[in-house]
Amino acid sequence: MELIVAVYDDWGIGRDGTQPIALSADRKFFRETTRGAMVIVGRRTVEDFPGQKPLPGRENVMLTRTKCAYPGFTMAASPEDAAEIAKTAERAMVIGGGSIYRQMLPLCDTAYVTKVHAQPESDTFFPNLDEDENWVLADVLQSGEENGIPYEMCLYKRK
Repeated sequence: MELIVAVYDDWGIGRDGTQPIALSADRKFFRETTRGAMVIVGRRTVEDFPGQKPLPGRENVMLTRTKCAYPGFTMAASPEDAAEIAKTAERAMVIGGGSIYRQMLPLCDTAYVTKVHAQPESDTFFPNLDEDENWVLADVLQSGEENGIPYEMCLYKRK
């Protein structure tokens, strides 16, 4: 399984359920990288989606302990359930939020990490893969600057 995330310099990923700084280059990278894949997402992140609708062009799986139904989403009650569902897909990607990343990271072997070189106040953080001996930075896929904010799209691999 793979995951995709945008982090700030302190590995923060959001505040109050949303990204304080969102770059259009990262949104485009997200769309292109996840297109055609199964995406695994938490309920609170879905509530931040436009209209709380599934992402188009992807099979959407919602990982939540809450007994609920969302049209267009396959429901998974545990990380193990989500991993079993992911086995049916050619490609499965974890897309957040914070608690879903923490639960699913041990099941992933590839991470696409956009490093946004800014540090807005965050209340949710992603584990720092640069300090994790189980992960290695394999490649910098793209870098640039948008609105004066430098960024890099990085590919990490589990050792």
